[in-house]
Order: sequence, then structure tokens, then C-alpha cells
Amino acid sequence: MNIPDNLLYTETHEWLRIEDGIATVGITDHAQEELSDVVFVEMPEISRELKPGEACAVVESVKAASDIYAPAAGKVVAINEELVSNPALLNSDPYGTGWLFKIQLVNAEEISGVKSAADYAEQVG
Repeated sequence: MNIPDNLLYTETHEWLRIEDGIATVGITDHAQEELSDVVFVEMPEISRELKPGEACAVVESVKAASDIYAPAAGKVVAINEELVSNPALLNSDPYGTGWLFKIQLVNAEEISGVKSAADYAEQVG
């Protein structure tokens, strides 16, 4: 299972990469394996204000539909339009071209409840 060291992780299997106050959010390799073949993604609206832990997107696979939760407070500033026409990117490249959305963080220093790669590996191990 792929768990990159340069990302942060949530209990609910989202990852985030923070750069200049913007968090790019996706689902982990573990999550996409559990879902299996992703067939549809419902994205949050651009400029939607998110609260930490708020359900803000949905990923549907041939097995189930899963809510995606905001890992931090902020405003949605971008969504991955490619996933609308090619949701399988979540399976083939969950940490790259399969990212879901980007959030302008309210306070990048005050993100709580996230885990390091080692802690996340322990959770799913």
C-alpha cells in the first residue's frame, strides 16, 4: 500500500498536501482499494465554505458510495474537473492526477486531527 511521507492523513482516509495556505485533498490508496472501481465523483462547489469534518463530496464505486470529509476549515478554490469525465483516476493515481479539490485554509497552522504517514500506516495496517 502506498502512503507517501510528504502528506498528512485523516482518520476517514483523506490525504492533504499543504502549499502556501492551500490544501490539496484526495483519498488515500487504501480508500480507493476498499472502494474498488470508482464510477462517479460529486464535487463540492467552488467558493463553498467548509468546516473540519464536514461531508463535502461523494465518491461512488461499483461497491458503495462514500462521503468525503473536509480535513480542515476553508473555502473551496478548485476542483479536479478531470474526475468528472474520468473518475477512474482516483483508482489509478490517487495521490497525483486523482486529487479531488483544493481549499484555501482559514489557518494552516491550526489543522488538527491529521496524522503523519507513519501514524496513518499504523491505522490501516
